Amino acid sequence: MRDNVDTDQIIPAQYLNLVPTIPEEYEKLGTYALAGLPESAYLMRYVQPGQLDSEYPIVVGGRNFGCGSSREHAPIALGSAGCKVVLAESFARIFFRNSVATGELYPCESVDRLCEVLKTGDVVTVDLDAATVTAQSKGTVYKLKPLGEVRPVVDAGGLFNYARKTGMIAK
Repeated sequence: MRDNVDTDQIIPAQYLNLVPTIPEEYEKLGTYALAGLPESAYLMRYVQPGQLDSEYPIVVGGRNFGCGSSREHAPIALGSAGCKVVLAESFARIFFRNSVATGELYPCESVDRLCEVLKTGDVVTVDLDAATVTAQSKGTVYKLKPLGEVRPVVDAGGLFNYARKTGMIAK
């Protein structure tokens, strides 16, 4: 994807009535992940009709990924669809924070403009420890900005799980 993918493109407003804490609705929410992208620019849906999950665990975007309204549903929908990592040049602050708080996915900022070099179907390996992305077909390694202090929060499954795990709040 390119620049300025907003939260209405990630999860259109008509699906915000789905409650992520209800397992059936959480599962359904993922089927609509990225359904708001214009069909003229994105010929293939992220989650194919009739499927619950995407075959792509990594989403690649440009600058300002997740801009727009503050929708916790945006990273939750992507996570529900099977997304584990979003690679982007930069993130809207609220999307980044919602990704970390929910623990749904790793919002990784790339040093390079990966949306110009990686295409749908490319096989890549993300190494969070080394802060790199390797394009398998080319063997090219790209740098990521380290996740730093947010990594253990996402690893724990979100802010509340992290707080419980570290004793900040009672289990």
